[in-house]
Amino acid sequence: MRYSPNLLDEVLRRTDLVQLVGRRVKLVRKGRVMWGCCPFHKEKSPSFKVENERRAYKCFGCGAGGDAFRWVMETEGLSFPEAVEKLASEAGVELPKWSAEDEAREEKKKSLYDIVEMAAKFYEDKLREPAGQTAREYLKSRGLDEAAAKQFRLGYAPRDNALSEYLKTQNVTADDMIAAGLARSGERGLRDFFFDRLMFPITDARGRAIAFGGRALSADAQPKYINTGETPIFSKGHLLYNFASARPAALKNGTIVLAEGYMDVIALVRAGFEASVAPLGTALTEDQLMLLWRVTPEPVLAFDGDEAGLRAGNRAAHLALPHLKPGHSLRFAFLPAGEDPDSFVKAHGPAAMKKLLDDAQPLSHVLWRAETESKDFSTPERRAGLERSLAEIVSAISDSKVADYYRRDFDSRVFDSFKRRQPVAPRRGYENAKPGSPRRGAKQGQMPALAPVSAEVKNSLLARAGAGGARRMKELEVAGLLLEHPELGSAHAEALAALVFMDRSLDRLRHELLNLAASGIGLEKGALENHLVRVGLGELVGRLAARKAASAGAGGDVNLGDDIETRWLRAIAQLREMAELEPERHRAMERFKDEGTEESWRDAHRLLSARD
Repeated sequence: MRYSPNLLDEVLRRTDLVQLVGRRVKLVRKGRVMWGCCPFHKEKSPSFKVENERRAYKCFGCGAGGDAFRWVMETEGLSFPEAVEKLASEAGVELPKWSAEDEAREEKKKSLYDIVEMAAKFYEDKLREPAGQTAREYLKSRGLDEAAAKQFRLGYAPRDNALSEYLKTQNVTADDMIAAGLARSGERGLRDFFFDRLMFPITDARGRAIAFGGRALSADAQPKYINTGETPIFSKGHLLYNFASARPAALKNGTIVLAEGYMDVIALVRAGFEASVAPLGTALTEDQLMLLWRVTPEPVLAFDGDEAGLRAGNRAAHLALPHLKPGHSLRFAFLPAGEDPDSFVKAHGPAAMKKLLDDAQPLSHVLWRAETESKDFSTPERRAGLERSLAEIVSAISDSKVADYYRRDFDSRVFDSFKRRQPVAPRRGYENAKPGSPRRGAKQGQMPALAPVSAEVKNSLLARAGAGGARRMKELEVAGLLLEHPELGSAHAEALAALVFMDRSLDRLRHELLNLAASGIGLEKGALENHLVRVGLGELVGRLAARKAASAGAGGDVNLGDDIETRWLRAIAQLREMAELEPERHRAMERFKDEGTEESWRDAHRLLSARD
């Protein structure tokens, strides 16, 4: 039911948020505010603030924040109504009475919970009787003993309408049996919904039995698995198998594993992976995805390594796209072909399964693999088709910041796969000669004299490396040419999309040009400058204009023998080469800072001077 704003405010007012949060986080007072290390991400310095006065908490590291209701939902995996009920009970706030219709409906549900619980106990008892021999043998063949059967409340559904006859003796009406999904009526009267099947009780988030999954024990029975149909207390798309038991472990360990079936979950839990769940006989739904995200920001989806498992992983990946937000994603663990979690744990042990889960692939990798694996991109048209497909994936992401990072990631992957130039042959010279070989002009067996490295030179070199001088100047050159000649962005949009600028404002300029080019708007200098000013890049426009004027006044930035397009293409090629050299430059500078030797200075100087 809906709660009034006044009631919710009363619950918040009576809740001591500092005390509530302090149950999980060590807080230290600084003035009127309490601080601690954020429980939602790993950090060493406290950036997590809690204030009773504002009735709010906020992490300045990861952005997590909210009120007491949000805290309980995030840390205990409760829904909003459940959070209200919990905090109202603790604060001594009485929730409003329901209407007569609400009360009647709730009483009906309570009776259905009782009926399903009766059925669960009935099935458990039957598993241990002579009629359950076949079911016990099947469990033994899967490596499950009596303890496992008790832990998961496994049971057996006999033939001959045994459950219906038993429930009649408990004064349960036929209508209630049907409403609970335990029986159905037909031409021959009331019949059990499940018979001759191994039974898996399905519980709600509070651990109450509300439905069943049943596995056929005879080879010719179809389908192999069936679930209770939709009832007033059960909807299979909204719940996960074993969620009530997995939630505390997931909140404690920070991870949860989604497997494909009931037996997979049981095998994982028995192997020590207590935070394991599974959908209820269907593909993963949005509601189930939200359940996973309520307990951990990056659930691991464990799928079989066959074609069906890969398709299931791809469906789940696309299902998640509209709901992605900073810090919330999915990871995927694909088992070897022919294996499922149950068989893999038995064959390789829990340690191998832990490594497989720890090495789970990020969502972006799964999406990229689905679009590229075993596909031919030998023609420009096919590569263009790939870029279009990747753009459609990005467009499905609602969060603009996450979408931007996916766009960058895909641009980088496309560049590395199809656009990266082959390494240029090294130049002839001393710096590329074999170790110990003499420099040109030196006598055989004699190394040339080297000037000592002065402190001034070292300091200059370190400052220059810190500023990223050459690369930043090249970025400004590329951007300046684009501002003066916007048609370059339209003519070479693909090359522009592959560029990576260190300067954030220049990268925004790149994005604005790409967006304008994609929209089909004709680009000319004056209109572009006005547009950039409107979107907050006026300072950049002024900076580039000032640089152009200074360069012209100094007689620089002129290549009379080249046309503008040739100059720009050469500049972006040099910029890409600089970006590729960046890791090597970084390593050389770290070595120079550590050693300060002549040799480390030469290496650092050579790399920093490249394309200067």
